[in-house]
Amino acid sequence: MIPKTMPDERGWPLWKRLYQYQKERFPIAGHGALVAAFSFSAAAYSRICRGEAGFISGSAFLIGVFTTVTLFLLVRIFDEHKDEEEDARFRSHLPVPRGLVSLRELRAVGIGVVVVQVIVNACFLPKMLFLYGLVIAYLCLMGKEFFIPRWLKKHQFWYVTSHMFIIPLIDIYASGLDWLLAGADAPTGLLFFFAVSYMNGIVLEVGRKVRAPKDEAEGVLTYTHQLGTARAAWLWLGILFVTCVLAIFAANYAGYGTVAFAVLGLVFVVCSLPAWYFLRGFSAKSAKAIEYASALWTIAMYLSLGGIPMIQNLWIM
Repeated sequence: MIPKTMPDERGWPLWKRLYQYQKERFPIAGHGALVAAFSFSAAAYSRICRGEAGFISGSAFLIGVFTTVTLFLLVRIFDEHKDEEEDARFRSHLPVPRGLVSLRELRAVGIGVVVVQVIVNACFLPKMLFLYGLVIAYLCLMGKEFFIPRWLKKHQFWYVTSHMFIIPLIDIYASGLDWLLAGADAPTGLLFFFAVSYMNGIVLEVGRKVRAPKDEAEGVLTYTHQLGTARAAWLWLGILFVTCVLAIFAANYAGYGTVAFAVLGLVFVVCSLPAWYFLRGFSAKSAKAIEYASALWTIAMYLSLGGIPMIQNLWIM
């Protein structure tokens, strides 16, 4: 839903404008809960694969959640800078083009976030600084579009696949809260987990850009416009299937057994239903359901592979 522009919002104090910005572009409550589950699952899966009892320390987890949530906030801020021209031309209702906040103000927020991240990790989890630095370095490359912005804009496949690596990189940091702080080698099974994380990002990216024909708009990049309405839906289903296969490999490595495979298969069937309905009539309702199914799928994958098994283990203890 496009928010109504309030004529006096530019005169609001900075804190109020930033609060409105986060409501529209990075809802802290919703994103915080999702990323906390993301971080919990990554550390939990690593710990289960290493055969270690219990979970990481509460302090390390809280610092890790703060770092990962704010890393995703930095991704949003970088995107605002990358998309400045297109947003001004085609999405004037967004906070930056309509003048709610300026890029300069967001840049100051981003710098402040990085300073706090570095201080917190240096003081409490100094071993994590290297992994944190890798994420920041890649994020900076993304901000510069890897120094080939025009080429990437013309090749959407490479644009999406290159940018999506930020998710498994943040995942590496989150899993490192276990293996790195414990001074152990990263378990091999994490490769499957990181692959699932990467593909989850693709599922979300494609899922939110599937549109009914009547909802296509000038300047709004969608896969249904680029590939054709039906082909985009089939692409999303194919990506969902590949992610499910990778999740089964990850579950097998962790020793979860056939029940986990059945659960993953059931989640795949349920989440794929909106795409089948969309293919029958290309309705706006089913297109929106694909976006919701993408989010449900992502949450379910993280909970299935790390979150729920760890909670079960802790409950038994």
